[in-house]
Amino acid sequence: MQELMADIIAELKDAGTLSARKVDRIIAVHNKRFREPVKHFAKKQLAPYYLQVKQDDPALWESWNLSGEEERALLAAIQMKPRRTASGVATITVITKPHACAGNCIYCPNDVRMPKSYLHAEPACQRAERNYFDSYLQVASRLTALEAMGHATDKVELIILGGSFTDYSAAYQMWFVSELFRALNDAGESTGGVGDVFASGKNGKNPPSPNSHFWEKSSDPKFPNGKNPPSLNSHKRAAMYANAGITYEEETLVAQTQAWQQRIKDGSATYNEAVNALYGPGSPWESLETLQGGNLDQLHEVQLANEDAAHRVVGLVVETRPDSITPESLRLLRDLGCTKLQMGVQTLNETVAATCQRPTPLARVREAFELARAFGFKSHAHFMANLPGVTPEGDKDDYQNFVHDAAIAPDEVKLYPCVLIEDTGLVKLFESGSWQPYTEDTLVDLLAADVLITPAHTLSSDDIAAGNKKPNLRQMVEQRVETLVAEGASPVQEIRMREIATSETSADKLEMIEESYDTSNTREVFLQWVAPAEPDAAVENRIAGFLRLSLPHADWMQAHAETLPVRPTEAMIREVHVYGAAARLHAPTTGAQHQGLGRALVERACKIAREAGYEKMNVISAVGTRNYYRNLDFTDNGLYLTRSL
Repeated sequence: MQELMADIIAELKDAGTLSARKVDRIIAVHNKRFREPVKHFAKKQLAPYYLQVKQDDPALWESWNLSGEEERALLAAIQMKPRRTASGVATITVITKPHACAGNCIYCPNDVRMPKSYLHAEPACQRAERNYFDSYLQVASRLTALEAMGHATDKVELIILGGSFTDYSAAYQMWFVSELFRALNDAGESTGGVGDVFASGKNGKNPPSPNSHFWEKSSDPKFPNGKNPPSLNSHKRAAMYANAGITYEEETLVAQTQAWQQRIKDGSATYNEAVNALYGPGSPWESLETLQGGNLDQLHEVQLANEDAAHRVVGLVVETRPDSITPESLRLLRDLGCTKLQMGVQTLNETVAATCQRPTPLARVREAFELARAFGFKSHAHFMANLPGVTPEGDKDDYQNFVHDAAIAPDEVKLYPCVLIEDTGLVKLFESGSWQPYTEDTLVDLLAADVLITPAHTLSSDDIAAGNKKPNLRQMVEQRVETLVAEGASPVQEIRMREIATSETSADKLEMIEESYDTSNTREVFLQWVAPAEPDAAVENRIAGFLRLSLPHADWMQAHAETLPVRPTEAMIREVHVYGAAARLHAPTTGAQHQGLGRALVERACKIAREAGYEKMNVISAVGTRNYYRNLDFTDNGLYLTRSL
């Protein structure tokens, strides 16, 4: 490996550049030296090896004599899956432990090994199960993997999935989020996730239980039940779960859950009954309930440390349901540091929603999005095609109404098809012929049409293929979009397909353009930096960065004054995002990040709000971006940072 890395570095120094293709060729040359038809070297080994040498063998690393520019070029060429951080941040998804759900949608999976709506075979769910659903261990494990692939991880967006986070107790919510921050703060000191901790174990078994304690007695009143914060050592943390009798061994998990899973299938038990039996009173998880409880003092302590940490939280996303959104729940979510809400809408057709046993009134859905917007949250809505009783044309009309609904006006959409999953209520409708999945061509045509009618201020999620058996569904949809545009359709407007991703750019080639639109309770101004249009491109106005500015309607604000943390005279910046491959903090870059684009967007937003008569500007800052806004003359003000206009 040392010789291979030396040859790669020599090529970089000789040519002055280094492409991923050239790296592949050098690897192939080294593999040909072995007679047996086995690849002794693989690209995925390079970044971990380089980082290990830099940390543990400074003499060898110094002998390579890499300048800062050469090191950046090397890491870019040997990096695996560069799209993982192409949107400007490293994303880490974590899953909460299985828990009873207030809903019972007929299409929703009932896998008792997972929180409602998730399946244990999905990659993020597998990681969660291997890490005992512990948020600290999940983050540590994922952070290790991203860094091993050569990604910058100093700016992290955390996504909490698992049914409805707001269904869990407030104490669990505070503990779970505290441990996310703690894991990032401890990065470099901790030993990584369970995948690293148990690397020497056999057959993926739990390790022997060592005589170590996860918690120690304390008289400190800040922590619940006289306990100190959890040990920062991942070994001890994992051992605590093993000592409690919790396992991630596949055979044992199947044996523990298959009887309840069968009862759900034959209709003799509900998902909630099974989960309460497996994870409630009398289960190994009961002994952890007190330990998995936090408080705001503990949370704010780790948040404060994260403001200057090496791995900062620049976004915290929480999944919930519209009917659980209240001013009280939103205040707690802001205390947690949440900046974006994922909310399942699925359909605006109340008859279809009732058929799917999703009875939340449309008026309640609209109220939830209005409240979220007034509190400054970005809204990420889930919408589903091919539900029972809907035609492709009806689906298209429903989506058109959805993205243009003045009360909902989603900032992001996760658009995905309804699919048949075992042990769900949809099975009976399928067997009776009442519901059938669309053909592949019909589905791709529908999703492509939906992408083309998505507004320029709305982002369609990468998870467009969620639950679909075609792993490349999004790619198929994008290809169909390109064909439709070539045949005369208007170019794509939605954000995801317009982002510059890993492309290089410079500020002097960008133009700031503005789009405004009205919602039921605000005037929204969408500011964006766009690159020059390319001739005959399916996508125009490649986007390098954007800002969402909310100018609240005074009458709506006054009518809700008693429940809101802001006043009618205060504008709100709900999001600032600069695209391009994630640049390390304070490091030079040829991409869009760190070129002053964000600052210019903020200054323009403040000018617009001031000219419209607003007295203050609030910003819903993530914990790790507080210092950024303080440097732009914002000051701490409760749930937000504020600047006088």
